[in-house]
This record gives sequence, structure tokens and C-alpha cells, in this order.
Amino acid sequence: MRKVLQVLALALVGNNPRISRHVRNGILARDERAIGEALVKYAIQAICLAHISVDRVWDLCRRILAEMMILTGHRAEAAHLPKQPLGDLDLATHLARTNLLRSGKTLSAATAALAHRMGIHSHVLPMSDNRVATLVETPSGTLNFQEYFVRERHQVEVRAVHFEGADKAKPAPGVLDCIASAEAVIFAPSNPVTSIGPILAVPGIREALCHTSAPIAAVSPIIGGDAFSGPAGTLMRRKGWPSTIAGVAQAYEDFLDVLIVDLADHSDADHLREGALHVLCANTVMKSMQDKQELARFTLHAALQARGSKS
Repeated sequence: MRKVLQVLALALVGNNPRISRHVRNGILARDERAIGEALVKYAIQAICLAHISVDRVWDLCRRILAEMMILTGHRAEAAHLPKQPLGDLDLATHLARTNLLRSGKTLSAATAALAHRMGIHSHVLPMSDNRVATLVETPSGTLNFQEYFVRERHQVEVRAVHFEGADKAKPAPGVLDCIASAEAVIFAPSNPVTSIGPILAVPGIREALCHTSAPIAAVSPIIGGDAFSGPAGTLMRRKGWPSTIAGVAQAYEDFLDVLIVDLADHSDADHLREGALHVLCANTVMKSMQDKQELARFTLHAALQARGSKS
């Protein structure tokens, strides 16, 4: 997600785009009271950090977290922290956001304040100001998404995924208006279950996508029958969707106009083209800045080209 957003930000910042993205709520450790209740919101973090150049100091952050856990009686858990913890700027931003929320600001206001401090000119909107938590059901119990993804390295069996609080949440101010007035809506190659899923679970957002006049394009996170990285393929199969580009299309079938897939999936793309969906092939593996720029431009162009056929 961050790779695509990085170049979209560079391409669109002059037009002051509004980027609406979901919030994954989580806690740095199971006992939120013990280590300061620092709320972790990875998706907003990725959007903000996509706009700036950041040197990540993983070892320093790992030591900080370990010391915090030891001081609060969690020595055993501190010894098993993953080797890829939050970066120093990530951690600082999470703590700053938590303090803003404790002071009474909404998540929208806190996000706007942090974006302003980072010099970000785009409008970054959370999906909701209400708390929504992604919970993963496993044979050994319920995990929040951060426990599943970071601590367990998404290697445990998943029985179900729930979005606690989503049914009672409301779209954040500006989200529905942005969808309605957009020239195009673009979904980054994110996990349809745990990245895009929480957004669509908030009442009103999926309906807005179905009714907007803007063309909607998505970049597939699936290449050659599995996710390029992460557990998207596994989680899609758990939802009953095939781990293919057809599964991505199925996840968004009620509103998607354009699907960008990798060149490796050109044969499967031919089958999807038999319907109304526009399916285009491009290099979606972003190994360099040039790859990112080319994919971002290709996706923007494809979405805007589809605008005429939708109206």
C-alpha cells in the first residue's frame, strides 16, 4: 500500500486529493494499561509516512519496547518480541496520536494535526472516528490483528475474522462526500479481508461506492494465484473467495469498474474480461521508484479512462 501511495501523493499533491483509508485499532501488548495504551493505527501510519522519507531504526525501537515491558512485569514476553517492531517514527507517532485522542480530539482531528506537523498537503481521512478492531479467531483463541500479523507472523490457522464495532460505527466526516465527489477512487493492492474489509464493513461506505459516479479501480494484491506478500491469499480462501484475481474481483464485485492485474495473470485476465469489468495488465511488482511511478500513472490513467464508460 505505501509504495502506491508514495507515488500517488507525488503525482496528486498539487490537486490536494482526499485519501480515505481504514484504521486498524490495536494495542502494543495484551495488557493495554500496563504499557501506556498506545493505540496502533497502521493504515493511517502508512499513508502519512508514504509522503516523507523515513530512516527506520528497528533495533532502537525494539529495545525501548522491551524495556517498557520488563518494567511493567512482562519480562517473558519482552524476550520474544519480533525482530521487526515498529520504527522509531512509527512509535513516536502512535504515542502522539494517543495523547491527542486522550485530550479529547476525534481521530479525524488527530490525524489532521499529525499530517499538518509532517508537512502533508493531502487530506488523510480515517474511515471512522469510532473504534473498530480487527479480531482474528484462531484455534488457541482470539487475537487482535497486530498479535496475529506481527507476533505470530500470520503463521497460525485462521478460523474467522471479525471487525468489532464496525456495525455501530459511522463514516468519518468527509468520507462519504469524498466518495461522491471524487473523479476516481483507487484501491491500493491491499488485503481485501483485513485491509479493505474493515472499510467496507462501516455502514454507508460500501453503499457510497456503489452509487458514486466516479470510476473505481483496484490493483490486485494477488499474483499468480497467491499474495505477493502477507496473508491475503490465506484469508481470502477462508472467506470463500479463490486466491486469484477472480477472487479479488469477487470481493469488490458490486462496485468495481477496473481491475489492474500483474502481467503474470494475463491468461486469467482474459476470462474476467468476458463480463463488464475492465481488466488491464501491468507490472504490479514494485521493486524501484520507477516501478512505483509507472504503476501509479497506469492506474490513474485507467481509472480516468473508465469515467466515460461509467457515465
